[in-house]
Amino acid sequence: MLKVTKTTEYGLIAMRHINGQNNKLCSSKTIATQYHIPIEIMAKTMQKLCKKGYLRAIKGPKGGYFLNKNLNSIHLVDFIEDIEGPFGIVECSVDTNCNLLDFCNIRRPINKINKNIREILNKISLYEITN
Repeated sequence: MLKVTKTTEYGLIAMRHINGQNNKLCSSKTIATQYHIPIEIMAKTMQKLCKKGYLRAIKGPKGGYFLNKNLNSIHLVDFIEDIEGPFGIVECSVDTNCNLLDFCNIRRPINKINKNIREILNKISLYEITN
């Protein structure tokens, strides 16, 4: 099964929640509680989103997170790769250290599938997912 990780899923949930708050600060605890996500995992996800520049944080008792980028300018494939690393449906799509590389008879068709999925994800903006 091809699927995104929980970190990406939680990141998208957080981005959508924050996008809907009309520039109000949002805490990771509030988001975690509302969507039944472990608070510690949401806090780490939000920190990662800050580190990657998607969010900004205001510290303090009345602090929280807000969007730091225009969501129309972010492609879904870029967001996934910022969170997860290089996108590929099989290891050899992103890493050439496979022992079977010289003998593999499915590498070309798999890479074609991978390219098509990337193209589709590149056509979807984060705004479309979070609005």
